[in-house]
Amino acid sequence: MKVASVLKRSVLAWAIAASPWVQAQDIKLGFNGDLSASPSAQAGQAGLLGIQAAIEDINAAGGVLGRKIVLVTRDDQSQPPKSIQNMVDLIDNEKVAAVFGPTNSGNALAWRHIPNQKKIVSMGMIGAGTDITKPMSAGADNYMFRVSMVDREQIAALAAYAVKSGSKKIGLMVETTGFGQGGLKDMQEVFKAHGVKPLAEEKFAVSDTDMTSQLNKMRAAGVDTILVWAQGTPTGQLVRSMDKINYFPTLLSSWAADNPSFFDAAGKALVGKPLFMRTMLNPSTPAQQKLFARVAPKLSAPSSFTFVSHGYDATLVLVAAIKQAGSIDGIKMREALEDLKAPVVGVMKTYEKPFSQTQHEGLRAGDLVFAKWSDDKIVAYVDPILKSLTSSDFKR
Repeated sequence: MKVASVLKRSVLAWAIAASPWVQAQDIKLGFNGDLSASPSAQAGQAGLLGIQAAIEDINAAGGVLGRKIVLVTRDDQSQPPKSIQNMVDLIDNEKVAAVFGPTNSGNALAWRHIPNQKKIVSMGMIGAGTDITKPMSAGADNYMFRVSMVDREQIAALAAYAVKSGSKKIGLMVETTGFGQGGLKDMQEVFKAHGVKPLAEEKFAVSDTDMTSQLNKMRAAGVDTILVWAQGTPTGQLVRSMDKINYFPTLLSSWAADNPSFFDAAGKALVGKPLFMRTMLNPSTPAQQKLFARVAPKLSAPSSFTFVSHGYDATLVLVAAIKQAGSIDGIKMREALEDLKAPVVGVMKTYEKPFSQTQHEGLRAGDLVFAKWSDDKIVAYVDPILKSLTSSDFKR
């Protein structure tokens, strides 16, 4: 009787393990980024909307590998220690197959060793820091991927514009975060490649509201073109400080100037001062317009839609890798991403072999456009200098 009972329990356990319910359990994906604290939180909120929309569409079409996808969300409040804690929680406790995010580049740089050590794919879709997708050591397997802007690509284009305009009186201004410091390093190296030494370099805190002291030093040095690497709110405060002292050199900005937080801080009369880059302008294709109509009621501002697109496309690319790998094993997913066989039709573009073993950026310089604010809209920017730029003008 005892043997029969044990045998019965063993058969029952085997039946449960082999049942469709167990085999078809949900695939968990994670999001770890700022949704509430920094000036970039609006970008995090929009990116999350894009991920959620893509997951809804994938699940409606039957999921992937016969399984439903669910998203586990963590707000890192723009704090590196919190972001590190979230990564460990998502990977070790929630057992997610991959993690999207973060919103802030400094946080990705603080924890990128974790997905690499644990062999779990991280898919960036907002943070643009250049070093985020670099391998931890030469030749090492790399689990950091991205479908978003890249600082080095922006800076290469902005510096080319500055140099081609004939200016050699360059000033650099950055915020004192990981984002700002990474941008400063990129700017210094790119201008060195152009043979141009900036006349002045200044820093400011994200919370600063008056940069007139730094700007007065720029003016005293004879600077006629400033490159600023900062989030939306401090960049807005910078142009307000320019207005206070009536000093308006050519202003070339990080893409954070497209954020509603910049518009709010700068005010409508000053938002048109900086020139910056975007991965897309306003929704124009049928796919973009359809997605925009779907998420618009939840957006803080229409200009945030670009981050929705990043989140949506990043999800499609990641799920294509899961499908190709036939598994949510991290190693197999990484290998699939590095050699995607089939094109992935996104809302920004069609991704044909977007990654390789040594290249983990889904968007490159050719995907970027120059832009600026005009009243309350972001519009494409073109002038004779831009029209004259050639590939040889871009130094990296």
